[in-house]
Amino acid sequence: MLPDPLKDVAAAAALEAHDPSAIVDGHTDRDEPTLFIAPDKIVDACRFFRAELKFNRISSITAVDWLPANPRFEVVYHLHSTDNNQRIRLKVRVSEEEAEVDSVTGVWRGANWYEREVFDMFGIGFRNHPDLRRILMPVDWEGHPLRKDYPVHGHKYSYQNE
Repeated sequence: MLPDPLKDVAAAAALEAHDPSAIVDGHTDRDEPTLFIAPDKIVDACRFFRAELKFNRISSITAVDWLPANPRFEVVYHLHSTDNNQRIRLKVRVSEEEAEVDSVTGVWRGANWYEREVFDMFGIGFRNHPDLRRILMPVDWEGHPLRKDYPVHGHKYSYQNE
């Protein structure tokens, strides 16, 4: 359901008219509307924003770790309509136990590396991603460095095994 402060945001109202169950919550932050999207609706919402509302660019995907909150993570999508010079932020809340959401690489090819970075740094998976593997850390790296419970100095390497 679209919160009252966002009813005047045309893009948010259009998504609510298209699929009322897609929007879980929302607010405005720094003059940019933020919509919380149901996890199973993120791909459909992104398709709608791209095809119908001309949000032709995904400028970033990142995540936030809200440990100890549950759900622990938010996956954050920043969309941009270059035709209309508009921006909107979409967020999906994801629990630690089910740290996975559908990939939007089928909507924007540019989402590929952003999703890989979120996977690498936070350990959040993206279903149906064409090549979900580490992008910043070595392949054999243990853990996800941007999680709040990751050791401050990283995992220690043991020289005793050499």
